Amino acid sequence: MSGHSKWASIKHKKAATDAKRGRIFTRLIKEITVAARMGGGDPDGNPRLRTAVLAAKTQNMPQDNIKRAIKKGAGELPGQSYEEGGFEGYGPGGTAVLVEVLTDNRNRTVAEIRHAFAKHGGNLGETGCVNWMFEKKGVLLVEQDKADEDELMELALEAGADDISREDGNFEITTAPAVFEAVKKALEEEGVPLVLAEVSMIPQSTVRLEGSDAKRMLRLMEALEDHDDVQNVAANFDIDASVMEDM
Repeated sequence: MSGHSKWASIKHKKAATDAKRGRIFTRLIKEITVAARMGGGDPDGNPRLRTAVLAAKTQNMPQDNIKRAIKKGAGELPGQSYEEGGFEGYGPGGTAVLVEVLTDNRNRTVAEIRHAFAKHGGNLGETGCVNWMFEKKGVLLVEQDKADEDELMELALEAGADDISREDGNFEITTAPAVFEAVKKALEEEGVPLVLAEVSMIPQSTVRLEGSDAKRMLRLMEALEDHDDVQNVAANFDIDASVMEDM
């Protein structure tokens, strides 16, 4: 899981000061809108919407934007209709890649995602070709110098976490999706600072990449993450954190 955690933590640190904040807001608004359309506009009774709203608040999205997106999804305001979709493929070195999208033009999105894979040494695959390599989990990262390991372990496990391990200067806490919010809340109430907190598709094993394959893989990930229709990307690469920082 270390490859996912390293990429995710670097990506989130970058997003905190990135000029792409407008794109992040657009992605979150899409998710809020679709979640409200599918499960209703009340976050208390709609877990997907509740998670989306929490993510938006983490990115300091204005409350008015959140409310407007919910109303559009619930049909109280006119808004764009989005279709959910997913793509599976292979990156450099035989890595497995999952891409989740929300799009208003599936044909355009398919063509653009296929082009991104091909440009960076990968290719799209058939549905189901790599999905079996991943499992949905909650992941929370805490810097090792910001918490006592024994106290953190006791707090996380009591809140329902599955495991806690050391990963590249962080404590990595994993949870089932159903208890992710409870574990996150327990940590926040105790003042534990989180580097990362998200529910993601986590690879069950990783592929070690170095040299040109590592660079091409990171460029592919950035190209996919930067696409307006892409909501989430997961891959099973493991690359040194120093290489990621340099890229």
